[in-house]
Amino acid sequence: MPGMERWVTLHPRFFFPMSKQRLQQIGDRIQQVLGAVIQSEIKDPRVGFATVTGVEVSADLQHATVRISIMGDAEEQAATMAGLQRARSFLRRRVADELRHMRFVPELHLVQDTSLDYTIHIEQVLRQVEEERRANPPKLDDD
Repeated sequence: MPGMERWVTLHPRFFFPMSKQRLQQIGDRIQQVLGAVIQSEIKDPRVGFATVTGVEVSADLQHATVRISIMGDAEEQAATMAGLQRARSFLRRRVADELRHMRFVPELHLVQDTSLDYTIHIEQVLRQVEEERRANPPKLDDD
């Protein structure tokens, strides 16, 4: 397109990504909004106890990866994720309502955060090792 090179050289600020700090602030605000909406406004009976553990926003503000920790067994977790996936457009509208100053509202990508499950598993393994050590203390050679 003729003249585009001139536009790019005259206005380079339009092509620089947003600062990491600002992206973090937007992600934190989206996390707060979604946490409140999931706890109080979603009426889907499949949605159990879910917590928004973090939100990462892309530099162009077009996408937001929302990490969600879900309590319960595998079946309950799957049902909760299905309910949240179904409510994605509602969640995005609520984010748009709360963040009116933003020109674009990012597309929400919901992912299950299993780091809490992993942490609990590691703690259980460590407790088990400690119990085994107490029951069978290591023998030291006194040669």
